[in-house]
Amino acid sequence: MTAGSPAPATRLDPVVEFDGVSVELGGREVLRRVDLVVGRGEWVDVIGPNGAGKTTLLRAVLGAVAHTGRLTLSRLGARPSPRERARTVAYVPQSPVIPPGVAVVDYVLLGRTPHHGPFGADSPRDLAVVAEVLERLDLARLAERELRSLSGGERQRAVLARALAQEADLLLLDEPTTALDLGHQQEVLELVHELRREQGLTVLATLHDLTLAARYGDRLALLADGRIVADGPAVEVLTADHLETHFGARVRVLDDPDGPVVVPVPHTPLRPAPVRED
Repeated sequence: MTAGSPAPATRLDPVVEFDGVSVELGGREVLRRVDLVVGRGEWVDVIGPNGAGKTTLLRAVLGAVAHTGRLTLSRLGARPSPRERARTVAYVPQSPVIPPGVAVVDYVLLGRTPHHGPFGADSPRDLAVVAEVLERLDLARLAERELRSLSGGERQRAVLARALAQEADLLLLDEPTTALDLGHQQEVLELVHELRREQGLTVLATLHDLTLAARYGDRLALLADGRIVADGPAVEVLTADHLETHFGARVRVLDDPDGPVVVPVPHTPLRPAPVRED
């Protein structure tokens, strides 16, 4: 990883464990007997083509879709309440619902709801956590702005801020760099990495950008047709054969000290060959 040495992690101390997990939606089997373990303090990126089941996998962890097989979250019982789950798992969706008229600071404060007492009032601790998160994501100056008035990238950072304000052990990120420019992509992923090191955060993310996934993740899990078909370090998962077989893409995988770089190879030359003069 470019952000420094990864946080200590062991798969012998699982935070989330899929054991033969299957999910059926609309009569179609979206996940098929998925086996995957994410250890405490680990960052695992789930990659795969569109429709592979990546978002469904995250939603299964949230308890938002019914599943068969065994899906275990550490520190939670067999039937955790939504409040208990929200204290353990934070989620950044790909397409968040933005309430009309809500200010950025009030939206981020919603992340503190699982920690509220019986009267539901924001405590000094809630306000301090939100202020710190807003500052770290460069949103403090926008705190009183209506969330819907912000740019796509600013809104995305606010959604991440709400999740971070939960102070959960497990952070689920569904395409967290969507709508972000290159600088803010790096800024957000570096921030998540920093919080992981400081707080022992465990991260399970989906990413379309394979080069970013290789840099910000201890392991990659390749999901195709609802199954985990490869799981391991980026250099083992991001191979030209895997990407052609499961993405239908012709690519060249370049070796780089910070991780593999995936470059598309066009089927036909993009530039005309130079004209030779006799």
